[in-house]
Amino acid sequence: MNTDMLKVFCDLADLRSFSKTAEKHLLSQSAISQQLAQLELMLKCQLINRKRRPIELTKSGQLLFQAAKDILERYEQFQNEMRVLQKTSVSRINIGAIFSIGMHTLPDYIKKFMANYPNINVHIEYFNVDTIYNKILSGEIDIGIVAVPKRDKRLEVYDFVDELLVLACSPSHPLAQESAIDIHKLQFEKFIAFEKDIPSRIWIDGILSTFNVSIQPVMEFDNIETIKRAVEINLGVSILPQIALLQELNSGTIKAIPFSNERFVRPTGIIIRNGKIFSQAGRYLIELLRKKE
Repeated sequence: MNTDMLKVFCDLADLRSFSKTAEKHLLSQSAISQQLAQLELMLKCQLINRKRRPIELTKSGQLLFQAAKDILERYEQFQNEMRVLQKTSVSRINIGAIFSIGMHTLPDYIKKFMANYPNINVHIEYFNVDTIYNKILSGEIDIGIVAVPKRDKRLEVYDFVDELLVLACSPSHPLAQESAIDIHKLQFEKFIAFEKDIPSRIWIDGILSTFNVSIQPVMEFDNIETIKRAVEINLGVSILPQIALLQELNSGTIKAIPFSNERFVRPTGIIIRNGKIFSQAGRYLIELLRKKE
């Protein structure tokens, strides 16, 4: 059995015609019949009901059809990956990350990686979350780092770091004097939120809902940096990862107040396309990220 034989069988199953399959592969109908007979002899079962017109797969044929499609898809993916490796003269790993994680969490990991693989070019680009998923699936980037990762059968998803969530407010806001805050005190507060379709917004809304807290969204943005600017000028409060506030905390432009109810976190994750082939350096980087050191 070889991939050409499997391709012929899959096309025969799709087209349901010996003549159309023969035409597609530039073969005679007799050659298609012979390849089918070889498969049936090899597998010791009948794959096609030849009495029906158009032809139909038997149960064994249906099983082979599904398996063959998977094999051919994986083989094509393998060939594409090999072509990429052969064309790449300089070893490079492409990472797509949302801005907050790429700026505040990734650098320490990349420094450790570069200490072990100084000749590997790690290229990090910042995208919104939907773009990262699309670029991972299309093969444009190798590793994605996102907040609140979603599960997808086309992806491998690994836990990354849990980012501590705090109340972010202007130093001139009345809540800025609190050393720790009960989440219920946010009831009807003016709130600077993520846009509704962003996973972090859905996650934070879930926390607020659990505690029956209704906030008053006055502005919605698609990134943490813009939210921080609105908080700095006291247009409202927000709930943000503490690690993304380090610069503002050092300069005193934002106050970060922990919650007294419990330790709220925002999960982040590593996403990789299923079946993607990595070099030794790439595998090391993934393991380094998964260790969450």
